[in-house]
Amino acid sequence: MAEQVRAILFEAYEHAYPPKTSDWFWILGIFTVSIATASILLGNELFGILIFLGGLITALLATREPKIISYAITQRGIRIDDKLYPYTTLECFYIDEDAVQGPELLLKSEKLFMPLLILPLPHDTIEEIETIIAQRLPEAHLEKPFAHTLLEFFNF
Repeated sequence: MAEQVRAILFEAYEHAYPPKTSDWFWILGIFTVSIATASILLGNELFGILIFLGGLITALLATREPKIISYAITQRGIRIDDKLYPYTTLECFYIDEDAVQGPELLLKSEKLFMPLLILPLPHDTIEEIETIIAQRLPEAHLEKPFAHTLLEFFNF
């Protein structure tokens, strides 16, 4: 009789952190100042201020290194840090082994404001993770949202 895996525990960064060069910050600054200036010249001062603040916050967040998060794939659900997502709140899953940042687990949630959970996976436990989750959820092809892919493209 095969031994049943109870849980798989691992840690990973909350997101990929490609280092930003000074060119990246220059492009962000030029883009932000250009749009803010054009907005002010066209009489929309409030939007110009909003664009400037958005660029400043983006630059500040870009310098913040991601924290390490603990993940657990269990028989009850998926735990991300201290939050448990029971399988009853998830609709389906997909393991993307060809993702640019490395293998990822995509989980479709029933929640309206968080429809997709994306977890990085360690290479050596993909089959075990798939075995545990396949017992509880159906597998369906899922793709990352365009906004997520766009942010990865711009190294954010």
